[in-house]
Amino acid sequence: MKIYPLLIFAVFFGFLVMSFETVDKGVKVKNNFISSALLDFKIKVEKLKTDAYLFQDEKADIETVRKSLSSARNAYKEIEFYIAYYYPEFAKTHLNAAPLFRIEAAGTSAFTLPPEGLQVLDELIFSDEASDNKQKIIEITDFLYNNFNNFYLSAAKNGMTQGVNKSLPLRIELIRIYTLGLTGFDTPGSLNISEEAGHALLGIKKYIKDDLYFRNFATEKADRLLSDAISYLSAHKDFESFDRIEFYKKHLQPIYEEMGKWDGNADELKEFSGWNPSSKNIFSSDFLNPYFYTLLKNTEDNHQLRNLGKRIFYDKTLSDNGKMSCASCHLPENAFTDLQTKSLSNIEGKTVLRNSPSLYNAVFAKRFFYDMRAFYLEQQAEHVIYNSDEFNTSYESIIKKLKADADYKKAFRKAYKNSEINQKTFSKALSSYVASLYSFDSDFDRFMRNELEVSEDVKKGFNLFMGKANCATCHFAPHFSGLVPPFFNENESEVLGVTKNPIQKFPLEIDSDRGRINSNVKKENSWIYENSFKTMTVRNIALTKPYFHNGAFSTLEEVVDFYNEGGAEGLGLKINNQTLPADKLNLSAQEKQQIISFLNSLTDISKVKSEGK
Repeated sequence: MKIYPLLIFAVFFGFLVMSFETVDKGVKVKNNFISSALLDFKIKVEKLKTDAYLFQDEKADIETVRKSLSSARNAYKEIEFYIAYYYPEFAKTHLNAAPLFRIEAAGTSAFTLPPEGLQVLDELIFSDEASDNKQKIIEITDFLYNNFNNFYLSAAKNGMTQGVNKSLPLRIELIRIYTLGLTGFDTPGSLNISEEAGHALLGIKKYIKDDLYFRNFATEKADRLLSDAISYLSAHKDFESFDRIEFYKKHLQPIYEEMGKWDGNADELKEFSGWNPSSKNIFSSDFLNPYFYTLLKNTEDNHQLRNLGKRIFYDKTLSDNGKMSCASCHLPENAFTDLQTKSLSNIEGKTVLRNSPSLYNAVFAKRFFYDMRAFYLEQQAEHVIYNSDEFNTSYESIIKKLKADADYKKAFRKAYKNSEINQKTFSKALSSYVASLYSFDSDFDRFMRNELEVSEDVKKGFNLFMGKANCATCHFAPHFSGLVPPFFNENESEVLGVTKNPIQKFPLEIDSDRGRINSNVKKENSWIYENSFKTMTVRNIALTKPYFHNGAFSTLEEVVDFYNEGGAEGLGLKINNQTLPADKLNLSAQEKQQIISFLNSLTDISKVKSEGK
């Protein structure tokens, strides 16, 4: 394949972007930084492509390719806040996709496609097997170059998308840096977290200086804070020893709060993201907006509706046999779990398929159940109502019972201002109560907000969780679940190869539950979802044993040991699609206990304590 000289492309596209403009509601806006940064990234990607071919022909060594990749990645990081905000699907799918197969829907069909982009290249090129994957490196580099080249030509011709509030992409990037960048999620091979985070902040700094929009604000403090943060990152480059608490408290959070003062109208995000732009701290209780995740709207919710939903939650008479309520499997004193391996069904001696997860923070999700078969909170309740092993009833039957109860009729009128009792009003009342069960005032949250102190073991445990132990690449901060940052508008599931018993018990074998592949979502019927389960939050995990979908692990020590061994594959069990890295973590006994200390610090049941039952 012919590779064009860099100089020709640089000159050609330099002419194209001399008049590069973006369009905002019909008004053309000069943006020199965006233009030059896009061109710089394009040149770096082409250099990477050239070096990849030279590497294949043994005319360049692997170090040359690694340096070229790092240069391209750094260039992307400087413009990431812009591309990933305004073109999120393009960035996520083609430029910087996680190194995992994905499902792509096309009409009524769906296709399983291999990953592509910078993350995949980082894992390949920085692996010990890079020389064995030369052709794959060529293919992915070609895809990267061709995709971005088409994007670049279109941008040069038509301009770039631009929002009303230009500070929102910057704050989203700060979240991305902390939750994805500094955990190693974005750099699975090189773990080059500090350098890339520094370039991401540098891109923000340049953009603020270049764009006339920001001259409406006092940006001097933010500029100084950005410079200090970049200097800190330059001086602290070791992945394992990097102090993510110190960096957050001294640098990232002050920048996040300062830029929040520039935010005006945030409506451009309200239909797309669960993030609350009004929050001042990533670990604040209002960081996520619960009403983004439910059919219930903020303007509809009220104290009377919440109380009505609470009554419904505890009412056994609504089930077919009058013996089961929501609280039968979700007890408030157990952080809304039942402490059973698998929850009891309505048939004596029989259980349901899986372990009962906590309802604390359950509203903050775009998919529900371990197999992710429900797409919103109200649909989750519907599955329970119609399940023959649970409520074994119907909406029609429940509504009939409610209408026959004078107290319920009065409560519905009070909550809805004389609205009738129907499926919609019933579902929203229940959602109101579940949505109120948020839990973001744990000791660790308060520590990150500078409200109290925690032990050194908790601090070290958090840094292990976010770094060496690789936990936060699936349990994303601050929800510590598979709710994906920085937009928090999708959930991930993982293939761990969970065993039928803790790994200390023999013989070891993978649990027979096939998970997500057996859900009723036909477009996700792919081999990549066999043995795949939703990544639940680890908040309140100290109160929610036993663990995993099958409830087979009784202690946190057993859970940490399982991860330390690299899941099923690391244990030598046959599994073809494990998403958890099979490499052993090599955690010491002390490090394991420090991680558990951190997990224990995420306990917060203050919401229920303050309300009684």
